[in-house]
Amino acid sequence: MTRSNAGDGTAFSAPAKKALGQHFLAEQLYIDKIVGSVDPRPGDRLVEIGPGQGAITLPLLRRHGELTAIEFDRDLIEPLTHAAREIGTLHIVHSDVLKVDLTELAGGGQIRLVGNLPYNLSSPILFHALDHAGAIRDMHFMLQKEVVDRMAAGPGSKVYGRLSVMLQAYCQVTALFNVPPGAFRPPPKVDSAVVRMVPREAATLGIDNPRRLSEVVRAAFGQRRKTLRNALSTVCDSSAIEAAGLRPDARAEQIEVADFIRLANSLRNE
Repeated sequence: MTRSNAGDGTAFSAPAKKALGQHFLAEQLYIDKIVGSVDPRPGDRLVEIGPGQGAITLPLLRRHGELTAIEFDRDLIEPLTHAAREIGTLHIVHSDVLKVDLTELAGGGQIRLVGNLPYNLSSPILFHALDHAGAIRDMHFMLQKEVVDRMAAGPGSKVYGRLSVMLQAYCQVTALFNVPPGAFRPPPKVDSAVVRMVPREAATLGIDNPRRLSEVVRAAFGQRRKTLRNALSTVCDSSAIEAAGLRPDARAEQIEVADFIRLANSLRNE
């Protein structure tokens, strides 16, 4: 491993660990685009998931002065601390992000999440963030492009599915820009993309029972070729689907997010 000299705030190099799905961003053009998209302002509470070699961490710290980083790889903690010491205050939480209470980390306020998420854990991390959406102002994540495509897809798209509905039910999801494999060290085998997620105000969600909504959406997309009548047979019958204003012979990929919410709410007493 090599690191910056005298903590001068430059990123260091470290071998990527395949078991942790590490691909470190190295291209300055995309680093600048991510930092510009986040655009930190005074008073923001920035939290980065998986800072890696500090490619995004250090520029954000230089812009903002303070940042909390959640890092699982123990070998990266000391060089991160060293690289950051002359440019700002870096708080490092050594933990699996799925075990971090993001609401507690927000301390009664709201945090802004940033991260180049490990591709093998992106969906669990996204749903973990949703569990703490009330404590999050916004999220800027880099993931596989195909995952971002699914996140932002609308009804009728071939990639519109459970991830699309569940994320859009709670957040405004906007795909920002793509990042090619060559921007990373080592380069992944797929394209990446950066996405912005802004949690909706709790009062505007209109979701009576989050667990029931999850059940309905999971069942609806469990077998995409099936009609709602068949896919939801273990959740409700055709009359309940019709009562919610939906056609039992429709398929899940044709249904708007708001319609899934309305159907789930109509089943609250069953």
